[in-house]
Amino acid sequence: MNWLLEPFQYEFFRTGTMAALLAGVLCGLLGVYIVLRGMSYIGHGLSHAIFGGAVVSFVMQWNFYLGAGLWGFLAAVLINQTARRTRIGADAAIGVITTASFAIGVALISRYRRFTQSFDAALFGNILGVTWTDVAVIAAVTLLVGLGIFLAYKQLLFTTFDSEVARIYGVHTEWMDTLFALMLAAAIIASMQVLGVTLIAAALVIPAITARLLTDSFDRMMLYSATIGAASGVFGMYLSYYVDVASGATIVLLQSSIFAVVLAIVSARKLTARRLTHTHIG
Repeated sequence: MNWLLEPFQYEFFRTGTMAALLAGVLCGLLGVYIVLRGMSYIGHGLSHAIFGGAVVSFVMQWNFYLGAGLWGFLAAVLINQTARRTRIGADAAIGVITTASFAIGVALISRYRRFTQSFDAALFGNILGVTWTDVAVIAAVTLLVGLGIFLAYKQLLFTTFDSEVARIYGVHTEWMDTLFALMLAAAIIASMQVLGVTLIAAALVIPAITARLLTDSFDRMMLYSATIGAASGVFGMYLSYYVDVASGATIVLLQSSIFAVVLAIVSARKLTARRLTHTHIG
């Protein structure tokens, strides 16, 4: 029992575990909408765009959350509006806008070499450097996103499954898309310290895909995805502590392992069901 409690004697582990748990829930909830919308690439792209904003805020000596937040919200809205008002597809808009933003960040880092090392955490995550202020930010974003999903539940659901029909029935799909983009940008900004730009996309997609394999019910999918995200965050922290591997990478590898196990079980069940069907027919 002592080995379970041993890591909690360290402040960095307590704050890191709480941040990983909250980020897991947050990414798990939004990941369901991303997967069902077929927008897995947007998490990857938007995280790269926000990295550019983080570098700019550092150079201009702005508050990180304020600078990266404004940049992320602007990028999210710009992607949404570009895809809606031009002939450019959503994937192309994401590719152009987010890559350009990321390039701005890289260019500034190469120009101001004295603090290049400061952005390793933004790229790869630094959960051991998380403070209680960061935990409070993630908790606030999780609460706001949960509230947004609760208040706009039906509209978001309708827009996710069939935006054209939703528009006919009076749902303001443009506002729903903008709301979702803003919630996603806020989630990525809050989780950047935990997972880093390079791993956030995986944390957004893997728990939701795993949940999709387990159920066809939207409500249960939300519950399973959030649970997988939270559990992998906590147990990933434990594993990283004992095997001495980066926490963000350990969390994502654990999520990938859970996905592989669930996929194997589901595939085996389907194969068994087919064999039984053929046996009865024969």
